[in-house]
This record gives sequence, C-alpha cells and structure tokens, in this order.
Amino acid sequence: MKKLTPIVSGLCAFTVSMSSPVFSQTEVKKSGYALEEVIVTAQKKAESLQDTPISLTAFGEERLEIDGINSLNDIGSKVPSLTIEPFPINNATLRIFIRGIGLSDVQVTQDPPVGIYVDGVYIARSTGTALDVAELQRIEVLRGPQGTLYGRNTTGGAINLVTKRPTTDAFELKQKFTVGNRGLFTSKTSANIPLADTLAAKVAYLSTRSDGFIENTGPGGDFGDREVEGYRIDLRWDISDSMSLDYAYDNSDFEYYNSMYQSINPAIQNKGQAEPIREFAVSESKHSRSRFSSMATARKFEASTTEIEGHSFILTKDFQNVQFKYIGAFRELRDASYADLGGGLGSEEYRVDSHEYCGAAVTAQTGSDCLPLVIPVISQEQYSHEFQLSGSLFDDSLDYILGAYYFEEEATENNSPLHHQFSARISDGIIPIPVLGEILGGVLIGAGDVHLVNMLSQRYDIKNEAKAVFGQFTWTPNLFDKRMHLTFGARYSEDSREALKNQIDKTYLEVRSLNMAIDTEDLSALSPVLAAAGFLLPGDRSFDNVLGKKDFDDASFSFIGEFDLTDDINVYGKFVQAYKSGGFNTRDPQRGGTGFAAGTPGKGDDTAVEAPDGNVYGFGFADGFDEERVASFEAGIKSELMDRRLRINANIFYSEYTDIQLNFILAGTVADTKVANAGEAEMRGFETDITYLASENLMLMLNYAFLDAEVTKAVDEFGNDLTDSFGFYSAPSQSYTASADYTVGQYDWGQLAVNLSYNFMDNRRGGIRGANSKNVYLGEYGLINGRVSFSEIQVSKYGTLYFGLWGKNLTDKEYEITAVDNLPHSDRTVIWGDPRSYGIDLIYQY
Repeated sequence: MKKLTPIVSGLCAFTVSMSSPVFSQTEVKKSGYALEEVIVTAQKKAESLQDTPISLTAFGEERLEIDGINSLNDIGSKVPSLTIEPFPINNATLRIFIRGIGLSDVQVTQDPPVGIYVDGVYIARSTGTALDVAELQRIEVLRGPQGTLYGRNTTGGAINLVTKRPTTDAFELKQKFTVGNRGLFTSKTSANIPLADTLAAKVAYLSTRSDGFIENTGPGGDFGDREVEGYRIDLRWDISDSMSLDYAYDNSDFEYYNSMYQSINPAIQNKGQAEPIREFAVSESKHSRSRFSSMATARKFEASTTEIEGHSFILTKDFQNVQFKYIGAFRELRDASYADLGGGLGSEEYRVDSHEYCGAAVTAQTGSDCLPLVIPVISQEQYSHEFQLSGSLFDDSLDYILGAYYFEEEATENNSPLHHQFSARISDGIIPIPVLGEILGGVLIGAGDVHLVNMLSQRYDIKNEAKAVFGQFTWTPNLFDKRMHLTFGARYSEDSREALKNQIDKTYLEVRSLNMAIDTEDLSALSPVLAAAGFLLPGDRSFDNVLGKKDFDDASFSFIGEFDLTDDINVYGKFVQAYKSGGFNTRDPQRGGTGFAAGTPGKGDDTAVEAPDGNVYGFGFADGFDEERVASFEAGIKSELMDRRLRINANIFYSEYTDIQLNFILAGTVADTKVANAGEAEMRGFETDITYLASENLMLMLNYAFLDAEVTKAVDEFGNDLTDSFGFYSAPSQSYTASADYTVGQYDWGQLAVNLSYNFMDNRRGGIRGANSKNVYLGEYGLINGRVSFSEIQVSKYGTLYFGLWGKNLTDKEYEITAVDNLPHSDRTVIWGDPRSYGIDLIYQY
C-alpha cells in the first residue's frame, strides 16, 4: 500500500478542501450556463451520474457523435483504465480489459471478466462484440468489480450499451452518411414512427464498408477490409399508464478480412517443437521495425463472416412505490474466421494457415490426395431471464432492488474436418538424417527436402447454466439532515458448466522428392536422438469425446457508505466482492479427468504421464480450473463546483485477487498451455474525470488513470515460484484523454464548433498467453484527433443539417496494439493500430 499513500493523502486533503466554506456554492456568482446533468442506469435504475457511487464514465448521444464513437471498439482510447483490442486471429472478437483485468486468450470454453450488456442483456461471448450498433443513446463504462448487481464475470468491470427507444411523441428521421479515406462509406438510417397513441416503432439500418491499410499482394482479400450490414426494429407499447412492453430485434452481418501479423524481430530463440523449421521459416518471412504497406499470403486469403441476431423483451409494471421489471432475451451467433499466420512473404514452403494442402503426408493419414480448406466456425445460442422488483419503504428512507437471474447457453467451436495447420521445410542440419535413414533402411540418406507437416481437426461443445438471486438496499437514516446513505448488497450464484473436446492432431515428416511421409508417432524410439538435435516429437494428442463437468457457487457482498458534504459534493467508500467462473482450457494437450477407463483409446487419463514439456502435471482438459475471486476497496468523491461549471469525480482503489487463473505456456511448444488457479495479485490506483466549462463556448475535459498492478504469487504444480514471470495484460501504469470543445460562434446559418483531443497510453504487456517476455510488451503512444463541425443548419421548417470534418491519429503515429512471441519465424510479431484516417460526416434530422 506504500505506493498509494500519497494518492490517499492527496484525495483526503482534496475532499476536506472541497467541503470548506470557501467553496460554498451560494457564494459563486451565477454565470448563466452550467454543465448538463448526466443520467445513467449503472445501478439498474435511472439516476444522476453524480449520485452513483461507482467509478464510471458515460458517453451521451452528443458525446458519441463528437468523439466519432460508432461501436464498442471506438471507446477503447477514450476511457482511461480501459483497453480494447481485436483478438489476433479474429477481428470480430474484442479483448476488453478494465484496470488490467480481461481475457487474453479468447476461447469458447472460457468467459471474459468484463461484462458486456445491451439494454440490460448480458452478452456471453467476446466474438461479435466488434460489430457496430445501429443506434446508440448512451455507453456506460463501470470500472472495477460489479459482483452484486451484475454478478459473475464482472471482476474487471462492466460496459452498458443503451440503445434509443421509440416514442409516441412525433415522427423523427435521422440519416447519416460518412465518407473517408481507405474506402470508408457508411450509411445509418433511423426512424421513429408513432403507430397509435400508445404504440410506437423505431427502425434503424446500418451499412458500412472500409479498406484496411496493409495490402495483400498474394491471392485473396486485403488485410483489414470490412463490410457490415445490420438493422434493428424496436416496438414500445404503453399498455396502460403504469405498464409498458418493449420489444427489440437486431440482425447484423459482418464480412471482414483479418489483420496480418508483421514480424518485427526474426526468431533467434529456441522454438521447441517448431525449432526444426525456425531458420527456414525466418528466411521465408518479411521482417521490419516499421509498418509494411503490403504483405502476401501463399494461398487465397479468405473472407471471414459473423452473423448475429437477437430478440429481447422488457416488461415494466409500476405499482404504488414498487416497480416490477422483466428482461428476457434470446441471441444467436455464428462466426467463421479465417487467419493466416505465415511470414508475409507468400511462401508456399512455409505456411501457417488452414487452406487446402496436398502431399504424401495427407495420403499417409487419410488415403486421399489433398486436405480441404477449413474455416473455423463458432456457433452459439443463449437465453436469459431477469426479474427485478424495486421501490422504496419507510417514507422513502429505504430504497431497494431485488432480483433473480437465469442464463443458459450452448456453443460449438468447429475446426474440422482434418486440415492443414502448418508446414515448412526442416532447416539443414537439424534432423539427424543419417541416423534416421539407417533405421529406415537408408532411404533418407542425402535427402534435403524433409518437411514438417501438421494436420489438425478440433471440435469443442459447451453447455453452461447460471442462476442467481440478488438484492441491494440503500438506507438514508434520519441523521445529519439525511445526508448519509448506507448500502448493502448481496448476490448468490450457481454455475454449471460442461465442455466436450474432440481432436485429431497429426505431425508427419514429408520427403517430397521421394513422395513419402513418416508419422512422427512411429519415431518414438528415436526421441532421445532427435531431442538431442533439438527435434521434439509431439505425444499422443487425440481427444475422443473427452468430457469435463464443473459446478461453482459463490456469495458476493458489497457495502457502500456515502455522505453529502454539500448539495453538490459527496464522498463515498465501498467494499465489493466479485468472481469469475471457472472453465476449461482447449489448449491443454492432456485429456485428464477420472471418468474414463484407463487404456480406452482417446479417453484415458493421461495426466500421469509427461506433458509435451516433460513435466507430469496431474490434470488435463477434463479437470478444468476453478473460479477466481476479487475483493475491492474504493473511496471516491463526486463534485460539481463553480455553479456547476466544474465537475471533478475522482477515486482511489485497492483490489486483492485470489485463485487467479494463470495461463502457463508449456516450454518447447508453440501453443500448448496449462491453466491453473495458482496465483494471487494486488492492484491499486487512482482515477479522475474532470470537466470544466471555462466559458459558454469552451469546455475542457481530462480523464486520467494511474494503475499499479502486480502478481504477488504465482506457483506452478511443482512448487516453483514463477511470480517474477507473470504480470497483468493491458495494464498501463498511466493513461489519459485530454480534450477541448470550442464553439466558434452561433451564426444565422447555424453553429461552428471545433473539437481536439489527445489520447495517451503507457507501456503495457500485450500477447495472448504465457509468461512475461520483453517481446510482447507494447510501447507508449499518444494519438491526436480532431473535428470541425457545422451544425443546426436549417434546411426546411422541420429539418436540420450537420456537417463534420474529422481526423484520427492526425500525426500518423505508428503504434502496436498487440504482440506475440511464439510464431516459428519471429520472436516478436505485431498488429499495428490504425494510421491516419479522415473523413466527412453528413447528418440530416427531421
């Protein structure tokens, strides 16, 4: 806690000074203008941002427009403590981190620890979260654990997406066109249609396309190209003065080409099972510390597609001092994602893709000439039901919300049938050809074109069920002029999870000049000789209906104390608990489990034998891993000063994580990992959001976060202390956004305004899995964005026009958004952030 002491002292001093009579609002001269009130629903009820004891950043409709926020992916640079980046092999999947807590290795069998909610509906899978939402009214980012009201999988925080609802007031039309560089064109249409005195509809349609910034000079599409089409239909029926029903249907189709990893550092480190091909892979790849304008794939770079649709119902009934609410939803997802992780040179001799492959290895394994193209597909369905009862008692001195929640999902990740995974020529001198040839009758002596060929078929099926009951009570006692508020919350949860794994993973030595192939499993007698030469043979990696089942339960509590120092200044302190569900690790190379008879092909418990790294772990895929928990302490202040021209919200926090799910990469492997509850961690920090209305025409904003996160304990199965080897992903020590909105003037034709912002992100750890490595750290960067807008242009009696010129990353800064170090050809490969972009927005509103 020593590092936090100056922050605590400073905040305490600031709090005392804010309560001093010097800052009495009655002594401030009235200015005639003030900051607008921000209404949020972070506590499942509508209330002022200033009355919400949560570290929270909210974007209203106007702010979303000014900042150019069209989807979840766009807010990553706008909120300190929040980082959002695409999953390296699936651009439709976002890895979201709040205060360094997130899911680094996205798998269908694991849940992210940052909850995403659309109109109160929980979105279980990270896949598809990069899709644009047609019509947003507000985005709320809740930082820190939210275990009581939101439940499981919110140890990092939660993000609420609130869409615009229909009204019976009047017909409204909004049409937005955006044109920009790199082929950007977007059309957004929304119409509010009153159908009757008590019935209204809202229809929204979105179509957008854009090009990536790295050309593919090989066959297929260009890296980063994308096209989205989606629509949403909302209905609102005011059944009576006290009852309403909201229905929504949304449908989105996303076609895109994934980003391409660029090698920064050629591989010089030992690559374990990929070591035999390392030198050759390096020679068949492109490497540079600067961003390439083009790279190439060997085979056709295929399009990826994501399809999402969902239904939701919200029934609200008001009684005297009581409100009942039901939220029900059904959602479907289908995502087919193609990736190429080759070296960018378009080499047929070194491929890391799932395109078709022909050769002797295929004939030896399948009897056919070629393997087909396979694009992995994730299919998911989820149902959820939530019942809420809220109101007040005892002359409004006790506010409460009670609820029950049920969630069910089924999903499949299908990466079959058997297909090509990687192939490359073995570097000269790596494999002891004479020794191998002698055992095989001398046929390989002198052969110089031995290739390593890997083929894979995988399928994972999951079924999850979650139940919870929760309650939160806020008591305002008749003390201190009712300026004190005490809140207690509790939630009890039960989780049931199943995961089924099927896998065939075969590796061959293929001698192309002789049209022959050798199954590496047939070379087990040569393992010591080959290992001495740096050639590690994979073991039995077959999974035949290997089933894992786990059940969890948790009781989480929260305690909050608030005190209103004045009408415009309040302070709070809180203690919150939360947990993240356990799960299963699809990248575990061992089967595990006790429900299979020993010796049953593909089903035996193989955890008593050595894993690929030579260690005996005693657990495998079927055993899974348990939940992780967090306890968090937070103190904060919410204040509006200078006659509501200055808003300062700030907080400090300290969190302790236990039974952290640590991802251990197995030495000598490319992608094999073990996940175990083997860690503890501490996190402390400071966050502030400051908004200052300097004049009627100028608004200044600063959002800043300091984070000190460290893993304090990491011990593997053998008692080895690996604490220094692990750290938090995407946990920059400092991040901030500074911006200014300036209204140049109000003219007869309309209003002219300028916005300028600077977003800074400190050094942070990237990567997907494994221990600390300097090769996966991402450097600090700052981005400058700007907008010039012409608004309130009257074009008819009822219609207005908005015209905006915008630019992002105006200095064309080269920066990296993710990095990995485990590809055969490179010790550091990265995906670049977007270069300079610019465009024009045109909006007509009726």
